[in-house]
Amino acid sequence: MPTDPAAPVLLYVEDELLIQELMVTALEDAGFHVMVASDGEEALKILASPAHVLQGLITDINLGAGPDGWDIARAAREITAGIPVVYVTAASEHEWTSRGVPHSAMITKPFALAQVVVAISSLLTVSE
Repeated sequence: MPTDPAAPVLLYVEDELLIQELMVTALEDAGFHVMVASDGEEALKILASPAHVLQGLITDINLGAGPDGWDIARAAREITAGIPVVYVTAASEHEWTSRGVPHSAMITKPFALAQVVVAISSLLTVSE
């Protein structure tokens, strides 16, 4: 985990454990602090907590029962207008233009870990 207290804090929402572990490692290696949620309910609790100041969100779309990635991104934007959002999906990219939040990015599975790191880094730079 990065030791820089100024490192951006991200929420990463992914229900597939292997992908979650690989992506967290890549994000931490890139210098981010990463909070992890394994489902939509957990993500919404983290978003609602005043103890967490998030600078970005990376979320899978299909998270099983409960809120999906579209719901999580909308909730994040209600709390922090303009928070950078990267969606990751295997089958929902066709819904991005109608269900995704503006000024977000879409990464389709399978993906290279670096694609997600570059996408969130780019969005963070634009939002500064």
